[in-house]
Amino acid sequence: MLQEMIRQIKRAPTVTAEGEIVALEGLRLEATGPRSSLRIGAIARIGTIDGARAEIVGFKGERAILLLCETSQEIYPGIAVFYEAGVSYLYPSSAWLGRIVDPFGNPMDGREILPKGPYAKPIEVPPPPAHGRTRVDERLHLGVRVMDLFTPCGRGQRLGLFAGSGVGKSTLMGMLAQGADADVIVIGLIGERGREVREFVEDALGASGLARSVIVTATSDAPAPARRRAAYAAMTVAEYFRDQGKQVLCLLDSVTRFAMAQREIGLAAGEPPTTRGYTPSVFAELPKLLERAGPGVHGTGAITGLFTVLVDGDDHNEPVADAVRGILDGHIVMSRHIAERGRYPAVDLLKSLSRLSSALQGPEEAELIRNVRRLVSTYTDMEELIRIGAYAPGSDPDVDRAVRLNEKLNTFLTQNVGDPTPPEAVLQALKELYAEAA
Repeated sequence: MLQEMIRQIKRAPTVTAEGEIVALEGLRLEATGPRSSLRIGAIARIGTIDGARAEIVGFKGERAILLLCETSQEIYPGIAVFYEAGVSYLYPSSAWLGRIVDPFGNPMDGREILPKGPYAKPIEVPPPPAHGRTRVDERLHLGVRVMDLFTPCGRGQRLGLFAGSGVGKSTLMGMLAQGADADVIVIGLIGERGREVREFVEDALGASGLARSVIVTATSDAPAPARRRAAYAAMTVAEYFRDQGKQVLCLLDSVTRFAMAQREIGLAAGEPPTTRGYTPSVFAELPKLLERAGPGVHGTGAITGLFTVLVDGDDHNEPVADAVRGILDGHIVMSRHIAERGRYPAVDLLKSLSRLSSALQGPEEAELIRNVRRLVSTYTDMEELIRIGAYAPGSDPDVDRAVRLNEKLNTFLTQNVGDPTPPEAVLQALKELYAEAA
């Protein structure tokens, strides 16, 4: 007991300097303080040493520019600012499994205080060295038929899930958390609606999914630094379990809201807006976050990352989507058109791909997937003619086969939460469908 108290005291943040708020402009605060304590990313407390947290995001002459990480009404010129020593840490542990935490590691589920782990983990660290990482050569079964077949994922691979609003990406994340063959699930909910967090946990995730998960959340009403920090905190928790030798699935929803939080921070710090109002720091922060997922060094586990991108106006070429697609190892596109027809998950087979599929699929499976994609493409090209009756059956053998396959394939790929299919059964079922369509 005494040793634990000593460890807790050693981990407690220490205050090394004090300043005061001297200006308020919009969302940003300007504060004085000694140069030795003013650095980008440092945490300060407003009013008292236990007051609302703020983060230093820039400088204006000798003054620090701060943004609040927590809502506070007690802000006025001359109020004291206390700067914490050292970098910002989390102390994750296995006791965090089944819990919902905020970006600072505090419980959000109304349960007891989380015990601190034995190791302090900085929330912003570089990814493992590229030359020291293991290769991605082992397949990860995700439990979602359409993804296991058409966008195979390896342990340590990073995939983007691109979707507009209301096409079922949260439900798909719940299916992945329940069905994926991973030891630990770390879920970052960035900028979600407040009511959706509980709905996601209880409906999409379920008790079985929550038991092996850690959820880090900052809802849409949280200040921009807290939303950005939630993404980094989720990755830090995932790295903790990876270093314990675990296979980790990290689900981050969404990268777009992380980018929007960074845009708010950049604009408050005085950065010039560029493409669609995004600041240059947004496109610098994206690879820093996303590259932390992936295979670990020898002797550790891997972080398989699935990152959702909320495409603005269903435009899959908007700046954030375009930047993320270039960083990750594949992309899964969810289509509103498919969702409207009632096939869930609404994954577009023709627009989705895994860059590691050639390394993860055997020759027979790869040929089958190519043939099925070809028939799906054929049906898509002729769909309007088929629907209006302008195509005469028997005119083209490939089109006839595509028509016979289409309805059965859509039925097979439709999947509900809690309806996983063993990996060997998925491929065999697709073989039978393809043979029946001959």
